[in-house]
Amino acid sequence: MSKLNYEKSLIIIKPDAVQRNLIGEIITRFEKKGLKIIGLKMMNVGDALLEEHYAHIKDKPFFGGIRNFMKACPVIVMAIEGINTVSSVRLLVGPTKAWEANAGTIRGDFSLSTQSNIVHASDSIENGEIEVRRFFLEEELFEYQKIDTDFIYAEHKE
Repeated sequence: MSKLNYEKSLIIIKPDAVQRNLIGEIITRFEKKGLKIIGLKMMNVGDALLEEHYAHIKDKPFFGGIRNFMKACPVIVMAIEGINTVSSVRLLVGPTKAWEANAGTIRGDFSLSTQSNIVHASDSIENGEIEVRRFFLEEELFEYQKIDTDFIYAEHKE
């Protein structure tokens, strides 16, 4: 299968999910969907990384609260790859305002908040590429063939 059609998405399992012991449940949902994890690590996020990641809101009055929340404990960052990954991930995660998320989505099942909404997920193909590079060094990302790829993407066979 050609990698030209593959998309990447960054997932951040936020402090509320880490504290509530939801890490395994969240990772499992992406795996069960058939998405390929190409990078996974636990890390503390510093001010510079948070300001870069949240550049679009860093001048808003609520940014300080988000920064403090994201630094409350380590987070799990995960790079996911596949065909139509960004749209698939957004469906699994649900909308940012978690109280609007449908049951069955990660946010719909585990959150009622905007800030404490369990996960971050890239919102576009372009941002997926940028965000994965922001959080992962090249040597922390892995290329490998999953044995179930032909069954997951059967209609995309070349």
